[in-house]
Amino acid sequence: MDYELLAWPPDGPKLRLDHTRFSYAGKFVMTNTGKAVAREDDTTVGAIAFNEDRTDENTLWLRYVTVARDRRGEGIGPELVALVRDRARERGYDRLRIAVNNPFAYEALYRAGFGYTGETTGIAELVLEYPPTATIDSETAAPSDTANGESATSEAAGRTRDAYQAGLDEFRSRDLSDAEHSFLDSRCGSEPPPEATGETDAESPR
Repeated sequence: MDYELLAWPPDGPKLRLDHTRFSYAGKFVMTNTGKAVAREDDTTVGAIAFNEDRTDENTLWLRYVTVARDRRGEGIGPELVALVRDRARERGYDRLRIAVNNPFAYEALYRAGFGYTGETTGIAELVLEYPPTATIDSETAAPSDTANGESATSEAAGRTRDAYQAGLDEFRSRDLSDAEHSFLDSRCGSEPPPEATGETDAESPR
């Protein structure tokens, strides 16, 4: 598997993905977003589109992450996100953010080292970021996370079990597929998943 960051925004290439295999295929023809891809035998099996935050030049948003439907569950998404994560930090970005709308994407981003911020967008997407930070209310935090009933905010907070489970709880109250509910049941009470290394055969423009 080859992972490659093709270009930084606003000079991204136009990617033509098969809409029968990839979610958000139409979003990758836009050239104002940076792009990264995962390829196997010269065939694209995963892609990411990203751009800078409109008001904070130090923050990079991952706008769309997609993996071919027949290749999901192989860890391609987390490894590709980890590539963009590491190259973005090398380029000088302080923070990466993404908004997700399903528990499978949420899990994949945790595997890439992101953490739930406790924020949601106006369309009920959960916001995750790297490095992970979160504000944990005293009602859900472990005793060591708070002092005198105050909230605890730290870089590690978004990777705690409390923060991870808080995000899963957001999804548990929604109308989801049987597969999504089964997945949520399997993660009940668990710790966050291990982080992808990002140590892949990768190329990146400077």
